Amino acid sequence: MWIFLITGTLIWLMAWDHIRKRHRVTFLKRLNISGPPIIPILGNFFHGLIITPENFFQTVGDYFKRFGKSFVFWFVGECVVFTTDLKLFECILNSSTQLEKAQVYQILRHFLSDGILMSSGIKWSARRKLMAPAFHFKCLDHFVEIMDKNSGVMVEKLRKVADGKTCVDIFKYVCLESLDVITEAAMGVQVNAQNVPNFPYTKALRSVIYIESQRISNLRRYDWLFPLVAPLVYLRLKKDIRTMQEFSDKVIRERREILVREKANGSYRPINLGDAEIGQKSKLTLLDILLQASINNHPLSDEDIREEVDGFIFAGDDTTTSGVSHALYVLSRHPEVQERIYEEILGVLGEDPDSPVTQSQLLDLKYLDCVIKETVRLHPPVALIGRYIPKDWQIGEQTIPGNTNIMLVLYNVLRDPEYFPDPLTFKPERWMDGEKASLPKFAYIPFSAGPKTCMGQKFASLHMKTLIFKVIRHFELLPLGEELKTRYTIILSSSSGINIGLRLRTC
Repeated sequence: MWIFLITGTLIWLMAWDHIRKRHRVTFLKRLNISGPPIIPILGNFFHGLIITPENFFQTVGDYFKRFGKSFVFWFVGECVVFTTDLKLFECILNSSTQLEKAQVYQILRHFLSDGILMSSGIKWSARRKLMAPAFHFKCLDHFVEIMDKNSGVMVEKLRKVADGKTCVDIFKYVCLESLDVITEAAMGVQVNAQNVPNFPYTKALRSVIYIESQRISNLRRYDWLFPLVAPLVYLRLKKDIRTMQEFSDKVIRERREILVREKANGSYRPINLGDAEIGQKSKLTLLDILLQASINNHPLSDEDIREEVDGFIFAGDDTTTSGVSHALYVLSRHPEVQERIYEEILGVLGEDPDSPVTQSQLLDLKYLDCVIKETVRLHPPVALIGRYIPKDWQIGEQTIPGNTNIMLVLYNVLRDPEYFPDPLTFKPERWMDGEKASLPKFAYIPFSAGPKTCMGQKFASLHMKTLIFKVIRHFELLPLGEELKTRYTIILSSSSGINIGLRLRTC
């Protein structure tokens, strides 16, 4: 009896699995997209078990060699197409309708809710317009002051280990500096993460980022399974998110009360991008801009504002940390490039290592620009861009089946010899020779492209330049410590740390 019941159930499940996958399998075959063999119901579940954050890109690269520029992977019933096909990049990223993030990123809704990072459609469009003034060049002048101040704090911390012998995991220093910058720019508050790393908000944010990044590559990423397979981690995540939200809510309430008082006493001044004082005397933050914003004459609620502030902090913290840390690492291994940057810094900013820097001076550091571009090519902080296609999508004569995730694998494109000769060699000079102009469209998109291109890319670029120039101005970087062991979760990092040595410059 039980044998017949179990057999019948398995047959029914296999038939159901075949039916639900049949449409997608048919259309993917028409697109000449194949992948490793699947088994009923589980798909490529057992293939997925051998994929880890440490071997992710090696494994994906091997599949590209076997199946071409695109391959499909089935995580049980979840269909994921990995691709390096630039034509598909262009179709996806230029689309004004296919804006929904891939299903794997839904884990972030615990923290980011439905803010600009996770939303699409009308809500996403309206929120993006509201946030644009925060990245106006006049606001960026003020943000550069914040960057300069906090990078100076990091330099003082690094002096204690700048003996030319100590191996330093620079990621740990940069992440705290980045958090100080991003929270002050977003909310106008100083969490002093570099001096007080155990401040509740700082500890909670680092914990949330760590837990969410670990979830992405295992069964914990399924919300219904998470509390069952890791109940203590789940409770810790909920507690840390609550700590962060309570802190953000408190700051928002206090700033809103100040705004109400200003309106009552007549000192209130609405945002005007033509005002010469915007971002300077007024010291506007993202929070200030959102508090004064409205959609269809309705002001944003505290929850709406918190979504966007949290999203700005989350997006800007670890990505900048990854980019800067990898840049300092490669510079420690290329002394000739490091020396050329130092000479450029002296030429643009003079010999006083403690003189403040301005946005216009940072923009004049052209060779440093090339170094950052080359670092981001080899070590892109955001190495994948994922989109979810909910319904069948017609592209010319071809159809991408609905209920499919498309993962644009930037990491492999940026190391493809078809686009970048000698791709594994660090050569900043390639960006001085007009190589980007000769690249195929979408071969180099470190900040994404199309409607969802990163609106904070100027902020991120200025922050990276500020931190790198400040470190190079004070220290000579040395090739100490273990080499990189690339690790990918939500951002690119290294399981062995990002290790360098430092020696204080004497002139």
